Amino acid sequence: MGEALGLFPYNNNGLTKVHYESNLLLIDQNHQEEKDTWFEEEIDVNLKWSFALNRVLHKGTSEYQDIALLDTKHFGKVLVIDGKMQSAEADEFIYHECLIHPALLCHPNPKMVFIMGGGEGSAAREALRHKSIEKVVMCDIDQEVVDFCKKHLTANHETFRNKKLDLVINDAKVGLEERDEKFDIIVGDLADPVEGGPCYQLYTKSFYQNILKPKLTQNGIFITQAGPAGVFTHTEVFSSIYNTIKHVFKYVRAYTAHVPSFADTWGWVIASDQPLCIDAGKMDKKIADRIDGELLYLNGPTFVSSTILNKTIAKTLKNETHVYTEDNARFIHGQGVAYRI
Repeated sequence: MGEALGLFPYNNNGLTKVHYESNLLLIDQNHQEEKDTWFEEEIDVNLKWSFALNRVLHKGTSEYQDIALLDTKHFGKVLVIDGKMQSAEADEFIYHECLIHPALLCHPNPKMVFIMGGGEGSAAREALRHKSIEKVVMCDIDQEVVDFCKKHLTANHETFRNKKLDLVINDAKVGLEERDEKFDIIVGDLADPVEGGPCYQLYTKSFYQNILKPKLTQNGIFITQAGPAGVFTHTEVFSSIYNTIKHVFKYVRAYTAHVPSFADTWGWVIASDQPLCIDAGKMDKKIADRIDGELLYLNGPTFVSSTILNKTIAKTLKNETHVYTEDNARFIHGQGVAYRI
């Protein structure tokens, strides 16, 4: 979601006095009527999304991506990577419950989980709530993201101290290839594919087919975030990711939910070579029996309803022909670090 990270003053007439230079949004130093500092995210060329900040906790560029951790007035602490909102304290439970629990609840007895990405720790936190889990491997490429999330995201402090968590700093592709064991669940908690970013190759058919799928157990399930899935945004990458996964797995379902801090409906794709049991009553029973604590967003009926897509999106998914490859990739609006260098 978005392009350049902009921190700018807001004046009395509701307008901002800024100018552009080298793809960054800069403050007009002559402007004295500052009220609040705002974060601005460019969702598309003619569409922006902004919200007021209390302060900037961290802003910099790692080896792989632009990173910002912001304390916002409306959404609490938010993680921004390559100018796009990744997670907000106020509503991250929606995204992470939808990402983690459907796959674990569809599996008969999940014990081993591999998370690609997930540096903030929230995906691992949700997986570790399942009583059957013996090990969660979280493989994130960016040490800097992990370190400042450990420091600033207090909700996940216990997760990073959990003895069942195996934290690996590595490219998820390499990290998965190097593992000797197989996994019941593999999770794609990756940044959205942007041109020049570090993640787009992990959305390709060759990766799914040659590297990821062989690392699943016989009843294994793959689940991934799949980008914006609104009426106006689902053709960016969501439909392509869905169609690509359909070329690799026998049983594939897409589902969506609205995430307020993303300013859009979001999409996920769940896949396996075994039938996926999507039944509201059975799912509610499994939630009660298997998960420590109460979920804030997801229950059986909510998940079942999330798999029922509106007519526009369902038609697109049915007719989609694009398969995601290294040479024929789709990207959402924005640019990664490598592209700008």
